[in-house]
Amino acid sequence: MLKTRIITALILAPIAIGGIFFLPPLGFALFTGAIITIGAWEWANMSGLTSQGSRVGYAAVVAAVMFGLLNVPAVAVLWLALGWWLVCFLMVRRYPAGSDRWGGVPVRALMGLLVLVPAWVGLNHLRTGSLQFGDVANNLLVILYVFCVVWVADIGAYFAGRAFGKAKLAPRVSPGKSWAGVWGGLAAVAVFAVVVSQAASAPLEQTLLLVIASLVTGFVSVLGDLLESMLKRFRGIKDSSQLLPGHGGIMDRIDSLTAAIPVFALIITQLGWLTTGQW
Repeated sequence: MLKTRIITALILAPIAIGGIFFLPPLGFALFTGAIITIGAWEWANMSGLTSQGSRVGYAAVVAAVMFGLLNVPAVAVLWLALGWWLVCFLMVRRYPAGSDRWGGVPVRALMGLLVLVPAWVGLNHLRTGSLQFGDVANNLLVILYVFCVVWVADIGAYFAGRAFGKAKLAPRVSPGKSWAGVWGGLAAVAVFAVVVSQAASAPLEQTLLLVIASLVTGFVSVLGDLLESMLKRFRGIKDSSQLLPGHGGIMDRIDSLTAAIPVFALIITQLGWLTTGQW
């Protein structure tokens, strides 16, 4: 299994790096839209749409919604995403209570739209907007930063959880996660934010604000992971799909990012570091 995971990662890494960091804005939108559409095909299964026709149809609907939002102000969608993730916090916290309200296929399908579409909008807002943080004005670096926040939070959580993880975070949703892991991950994120701020020659105020923004983003990334785990548990499946040998599906790799990206994009927009750009 380890060998399979490594081979898959070696194949996918250059594709992901090229698609995200070397394409012009329109190419970036198409590339990321394709990834989100595949994620939608997987989400359809988690929603209870099991036939290939219904899953492809759902993915097509998500793609159409993304296309329809091309000229809609991104910030409006990002505010919607923030409200949605606050609702998700309550859903995950209560599970399995409350599942009778959202367990129907139509509601779970709608949940997919609220997860996937804002993530795509947030990514493209980061890609096309005008950025200024410290001495940094490169949008690609801020995209890399939010990815790294999620990865650092995950790595910090892994080691802190192994060392101190007795109190479980959400045992009915994801038994392996602990509160120690959350705090360890957030501590690692705070350190990372300070290091990046110093590298960007950011003043103290921006450094403190970036730490806060990164902590919020790191926390909500955990929520993204938990939401998918909750839906898979409710559906009775282990992975979102088997598209990536050794890794499960696309959603299994981007679940945390779907929450982190729109929230971080909204925060730095409200702070004035990112302004709306043009395609």
